[in-house]
Amino acid sequence: MKRLLVLCLLLCTTTLMAQVKVTIRILGVPAQSKAPNDIFLAGSFNNWNPQDNNWRLLNDDNVMYNRTFTLAPGNYEYKFTRGGWPTVECGSKGTDIENRQIHITHDTTITTKIIEWKDNYPDLIAKIHTASKNVHILSDAFDMPQLGKQRRIWIYLPSDYETSKKKYPVIYMHDGQNLFDEFTGNFGEWGIDEFLDSLKLDQQQFIVIGIDNGETERMAEYSPYDSQYAKAKGDAYSSFLIETLKPYIDMHYRTFKDARHTTIAGSSMGGLISMYAALKYPKVFGNASIFSPAFWVNQPIYDYAKLQAVKSSRYYFVCGDLESNKEISDMNRMATVLINKGLPAKSIPVVIIKGAKHNEQQWNTDFPDFYKWLVQGF
Repeated sequence: MKRLLVLCLLLCTTTLMAQVKVTIRILGVPAQSKAPNDIFLAGSFNNWNPQDNNWRLLNDDNVMYNRTFTLAPGNYEYKFTRGGWPTVECGSKGTDIENRQIHITHDTTITTKIIEWKDNYPDLIAKIHTASKNVHILSDAFDMPQLGKQRRIWIYLPSDYETSKKKYPVIYMHDGQNLFDEFTGNFGEWGIDEFLDSLKLDQQQFIVIGIDNGETERMAEYSPYDSQYAKAKGDAYSSFLIETLKPYIDMHYRTFKDARHTTIAGSSMGGLISMYAALKYPKVFGNASIFSPAFWVNQPIYDYAKLQAVKSSRYYFVCGDLESNKEISDMNRMATVLINKGLPAKSIPVVIIKGAKHNEQQWNTDFPDFYKWLVQGF
């Protein structure tokens, strides 16, 4: 009994020591901006949610915004917003700025100021459409009966689609706003169309389907399980993919319908829901690309993998070494679960990109290697 008590005390002490207090104080906001009622932290610690009440700073008579948060020691990136990415902080004259970075080892107080808000310069940087001619809007309001919503759906068709009679494998991807077009991308674009356009016709071509995220509903729709961040709607979203969207695509386009030629892919929360959907529907999605997965949001995903993973599935894991300190360990933990289920190592590569952060640039950079790995399985 005494040993058990000591063990419990050690576990409790370790748990408490694993958290440190971080106090954020903003002593100045842009003079030409109307003082906002709310300022939020969006970063690698909350999946870059720009309106997360758990990370809202408290307003002290419009003079100082402050709050103390609890975090595990590690490296983090973040920015301040006023509740959305159009109102994110920026540099003087509206220029974009790099993510703020912090390395936490002990209780810390950060005192800073915000230079400018992006929405003060709506016409400074005119965005242009960058989607290639092979990208089309399948629908601006595609029905999602499982969620009682509608959503824009994008489709990329290979250059020779109209002139050939070939069938093509399909990649289903989340966060459609950020895949093809700089104009709609909140953080830039993946540039998937530019990469696929660069392929020679004798190389493997793909149809790519992009599903827009639900913005404020993104955390919920990409969460398989309830969490402190959202009540889960991931199961309904996954059902939409296999019950409504895929049957429509297979009916109206020349596709290989089998799991071997059907892939699901996404980043961050999109990586989490891709993992879940591939586990739940292995006879539909034979491959999954898991870019910078937010497994930490839904820890039960590991137990689900222990129950559901099948040897025929393939998973590609990738992240940058400058992301959250949990990213690499989380991917390795999932890979270990899959290896214990009998999946061969070649079916579950874990790729760490040196010097890469949690952003579209990283996912753009690694997409060609993911493509090569995916094609090797055909």
